[in-house]
Amino acid sequence: MDNAILSNENTQELNIKKTGSDKKVVVSGIFWNFVQLVVNQSFNFLLKLVLAKLLFPGEFGIVGMATVFTGFVQVLNDLGVGAALVQKKEDTLRAEHYHTAFWTGVGWSLFLFLVMSFAVAPLAAIFYNKPILESVIPVLSIGILISPVNLVHKAQLTKQMAFKKLAYIDNVSNIVVGLIALVMAFKGAGVWALVFNSVGNVFFAMPLFFRATRWKPAFICEKKAFKEIFGFGVYTTGSNILNYLYNNIDYLLIGKLLGASALGLYTLAFVLTDTFRGRLMAVINNVMYPIYGKKQNDLVAIKKYYLKVVLFNCLLVFPVMIFFIVNGEPFIIHVFGAKWHDTVAPLQILSGSVMLHILVSGNTSLLRGLGRPGMEMKQQLLKAAIFLPSLAFGIYYDGLVGAAWAILINKLFVVLIAQYGFSFLLTVKISVKDFFTELKVPFIAAAVSFITIYLLKMVGVNFIINGICLCIVYFGLVYLLMGDELKRLYQGFKTKRTQS
Repeated sequence: MDNAILSNENTQELNIKKTGSDKKVVVSGIFWNFVQLVVNQSFNFLLKLVLAKLLFPGEFGIVGMATVFTGFVQVLNDLGVGAALVQKKEDTLRAEHYHTAFWTGVGWSLFLFLVMSFAVAPLAAIFYNKPILESVIPVLSIGILISPVNLVHKAQLTKQMAFKKLAYIDNVSNIVVGLIALVMAFKGAGVWALVFNSVGNVFFAMPLFFRATRWKPAFICEKKAFKEIFGFGVYTTGSNILNYLYNNIDYLLIGKLLGASALGLYTLAFVLTDTFRGRLMAVINNVMYPIYGKKQNDLVAIKKYYLKVVLFNCLLVFPVMIFFIVNGEPFIIHVFGAKWHDTVAPLQILSGSVMLHILVSGNTSLLRGLGRPGMEMKQQLLKAAIFLPSLAFGIYYDGLVGAAWAILINKLFVVLIAQYGFSFLLTVKISVKDFFTELKVPFIAAAVSFITIYLLKMVGVNFIINGICLCIVYFGLVYLLMGDELKRLYQGFKTKRTQS
């Protein structure tokens, strides 16, 4: 009897230690991913600002047209390998999985590069009636050729939760490439400065990945390992393809129907809003995906973690989007110049769509972590079926502004579809009440700060001062309403840093 009691106490103590360890890993991971986001977003904003001053919307539009095709092939290039390696449990993962994934990726990427250079590029030039795409697309496709070399290294570091190393690699490569792109733009390289900025980071990241992991591929391709990795990857790749088409069909249709200049204007609005949202989501999702994989059987913990992911995404995204909704026009005119004025309306509407989308910000990583890529793929099919006709109608009816409204309406359906899954299809049950209870602080802070800065704008307050007031009101309310929780989070990070 005493032995049983001691055994039970030891088990409970072990579970407490594991829970504490998981919390520390999450806090540390989020911190380093947040550092990566802040550095990248700050640098990319300054880079886009200077490039927008030097270049014209049409040149941004050319690169946008090309990346519709290269980005799609990049999704095919991944084959879901990275997600499969991260999701796979440690006791079933062997060295053969890494070697097989590496060499399969290299061979597949070479095939895709040749297809892009000799088949897709000429067809894209004809489709858009832009001959320069026949040169731009093959150069952008070099990234497709190189990225599988980095893929296995990145999966290893993600699985090890070595987010500090990942942040360092990403920041260094992006900053080096961005500085070179600026020099090219000043020298008159035009669209090629944007092309280099889009593709150069994979080259500079490669030696950093090899140094970080010390892993070297052996020429091993095992049939069993191939089936195990790519069996999971089929659904993940299918979901990624649908997700990419869903997220980029607007670029394809706007470029085709409205032209390169309109696409350039739309690209700036999209980068300032939805790209920011996507990068922030990636910060926390990259940390939580391996955690979900480890906690597949602990539904209470998964629900708790998921709601915290959405909470902190909302806390950071809401004030930025509110600023753009209220102060979008003076911000664009004073920062980017009058030639970008037509970006204002899409920027304001897309900001609203981002505030909707962030409510389901961790859905993809949750489904994959639970081993449900098939359900994710079905959700993407449904969303795409709704989005395509609404987007085409929006563009036909009101051009760029119509496209932005179609995206906002579609994001509402995204939230409803995800909530249906939480309520009826997943083992993890998250009700609407759960969401509103967890998110009441960012909702209250967003509503009060929106009213405040809107009234300030009406009486003629400068947009910079308005933005400062927004930060004071919003984060003041956040601290007032959940200061104790933020202090606990900070103390948890300090403890983790002290121990490491």
